[in-house]
Amino acid sequence: MDTTEPTVSIPVRLDIDAVAPRFSKALAHLDTSMVRELDAAGIDPRLRELVRLRASQLNGCAYCVDMHSSDALTAGDVVARVNAVAVWRESPLFTARERAAFTLTESITRASETRVPDEDWAVAAAVFSADELGALVALIVTINAWNLVGVSTRAWTGSD
Repeated sequence: MDTTEPTVSIPVRLDIDAVAPRFSKALAHLDTSMVRELDAAGIDPRLRELVRLRASQLNGCAYCVDMHSSDALTAGDVVARVNAVAVWRESPLFTARERAAFTLTESITRASETRVPDEDWAVAAAVFSADELGALVALIVTINAWNLVGVSTRAWTGSD
């Protein structure tokens, strides 16, 4: 980043945590429940963060893209893979399971357009058990909820 020019300020539209604290608490509880499902299904923490990152990219949530890129690195992934998530179809850096998870992530995230077709589900079902699929659905739905709050309210402004 060029440090000679100031960054652009993106103002918060609504402090959702302050004005809807019960909702914020419920969303945090949903997140905790989702993590428990992921743990029970044995979904790798690196895959969790890559899925969160891909959904956040699709939804345009700058805060979440920043957070989950960093979290993926903290979970043990490498910069090249984190950078390639946006172009995963063209990258040789991802496994069949990761590609299936990305396919499902994109399909569910864009459900208003895709209706999550059987073909996308079949790709995931070929490499994930029913328990893993349930945990992945929980993950994808939850990150989409966080993304929608972040994009609509700009409640969180990103890296400090």
